[in-house]
Amino acid sequence: MLEIIIPESEEYDEETNLFTTYPERTLHLEHSLLSISKWESKWKIPYLDRSKQQKTYEQTIDYIRCMTLDKNVDPDIYHRIPDSELQKIQDYISDTMTATTFSNSGHSSSPIRNGRVTSELIYYWMSEYNIPYDICQKWHLNRLLTLINVCAVKNAPPKKMSNQAILNQNRKINAARRAKYHSRG
Repeated sequence: MLEIIIPESEEYDEETNLFTTYPERTLHLEHSLLSISKWESKWKIPYLDRSKQQKTYEQTIDYIRCMTLDKNVDPDIYHRIPDSELQKIQDYISDTMTATTFSNSGHSSSPIRNGRVTSELIYYWMSEYNIPYDICQKWHLNRLLTLINVCAVKNAPPKKMSNQAILNQNRKINAARRAKYHSRG
């Protein structure tokens, strides 16, 4: 969970010719599968769009609204979030939230790297790998996606060895046996 602070501010309303003072407000945010589900149900596009197409300002602000755990938040407050807090939100969304890493050899069995990823697809993977919804849908999304990747890698059939790798392995085994039994052949 991330906590951001929107400082007190005063704004002038040209229609009413009045100044309005907004008190400081603290928001509690959660980048989770639940947040993405809410956002996708409104915008009808995948949040995890691999095409690198930038979200509009309104889509970004609306996602922050979907991440908000607090109740009864004035919708206008999201347009008063300072740039420094927006950067904190972006850093929080980008954080892996886990110590698990994957090698660069590429995981053909990794479901997340293939195709369009939507919240329903993530729920499907959770069902497929028996990951409990009630707990994990509130996890930081990157942590949940890492768990799904780990399940995919661990459940994938082992890769076949190349002929060259098999020959090299057999040479090493034979050399070890010759050394152990003091034989030449």
